[in-house]
Amino acid sequence: MNFKLTELNYIKPMRTMFLISCAVVIIGLGILFFRGLNLGIDFASGTRVEVQTESQVSQDELAAAFTEAGVDEDISSVQYAEGGTLANVTFVGQLTQEEVASVKTVFTETFGNDPNISTVSAEVGRDIARNAIYAVALASLGIILYITFRFQFSYGVATVVAMLHDAFFMLVAFSIFGIEVNLYFVAAILTIIGYSVNDTIVTFDRVRENIQAYEKERKIKTMDEYRMLVNKAIQETIVRSINTVVTVLFTVIALYIFGAESIRGFSLALLVGLIMGMYSSIFIASYLWLLIKGMSLNKKKSAAPEA
Repeated sequence: MNFKLTELNYIKPMRTMFLISCAVVIIGLGILFFRGLNLGIDFASGTRVEVQTESQVSQDELAAAFTEAGVDEDISSVQYAEGGTLANVTFVGQLTQEEVASVKTVFTETFGNDPNISTVSAEVGRDIARNAIYAVALASLGIILYITFRFQFSYGVATVVAMLHDAFFMLVAFSIFGIEVNLYFVAAILTIIGYSVNDTIVTFDRVRENIQAYEKERKIKTMDEYRMLVNKAIQETIVRSINTVVTVLFTVIALYIFGAESIRGFSLALLVGLIMGMYSSIFIASYLWLLIKGMSLNKKKSAAPEA
């Protein structure tokens, strides 16, 4: 059997895949509503304590040291590096100045090193979260304006919806696995937006070229013609898209396996986003563009005078 990606009909399953994505989005909204997100101290008030120890230290030993220092806050998470001798401890609540001074004293006596303590207030956390939302919104607006100028408004709308679809799936994945959402996650979202948009633009650029070449011979009058041209564009770009994603995935997987614990979430977000970006450029962006074109075509037919 001679199987070739460049000979498949990508239009046929588009409606089914789009409906499946819509169903998954609804389920994802339910997951986010009931489970929420594990917000790190970058987005919620909290304290991070980083301590270097002479030997590997357990979470129980760290908890005992905090209790001795008079800190009653429950530890949210502990991340280790350098073979367990570097511990990064986070609390949801803020430590007072007295508690910070006490922790420094106890940890220096117990572990032999002065800990590095940083605190984020609730107000600062809200500002960071708000700025992250502004960054994504501004990126979406800029993409719509650029693609509208470069192509057409319909291309811009389809691209941004596909991009938001990818970002949403990253949120759901983090909610399901309970991974901490921090500034690395924001960086991952903005990175994935770039990959997703690039993949979609490559496909749409080929769609536009195919339409222009086709209309030199005859004017497009039916949706079947649009579907044929979109399918041809996907066939011409699918191998390139897969090669790009697979190349980056090797790096992301290596980063996830061998990277520090603190960037595991960043690596996972990239992993999910890259896969969803390739999927959405075909089954979300292209399908939405065809829907918009279909409505435009029907509107023209309705407005045309009867013979």
